[in-house]
Amino acid sequence: MNTPALIDFYQTLTPEQVPRFAEFYSADAYFKDPFNEVYGVAAIERIFSHMFTQVAEPRFVITEQVSDAGGCMLVWAFHYRVRLWGRGQAQVMRGVSHLRFAADGKVNYHRDYWDTGEELYMKLPLMGSVLRGLRRVLAA
Repeated sequence: MNTPALIDFYQTLTPEQVPRFAEFYSADAYFKDPFNEVYGVAAIERIFSHMFTQVAEPRFVITEQVSDAGGCMLVWAFHYRVRLWGRGQAQVMRGVSHLRFAADGKVNYHRDYWDTGEELYMKLPLMGSVLRGLRRVLAA
């Protein structure tokens, strides 16, 4: 796998480039994040197309990488603006992607790890204030 090309793809991803996933992912690739678990490039493309309808100005910034011939870990910051809440304020969600490569060098396994509580739910208007209060009560 050409990891720099894959990183560039993610960091410059636009709605028009979503069909390019097939250049980097196996036809039967597995993808899992806190909200989705799918097989196949078409399903992965649907997830990323949906992302562009849910948030404004989505952008991935890869901040670290660890890779070898079999796969890589990408540490990222996902920058976006919320359309429905937060008055369009800029937000950042941090996470890690664990990727494994097939024999042909394409990604055949993609698992995203990020904290939905801290990175998403705490930022929601009503739920966020309840969770922040609960965090204060439970913190040492």
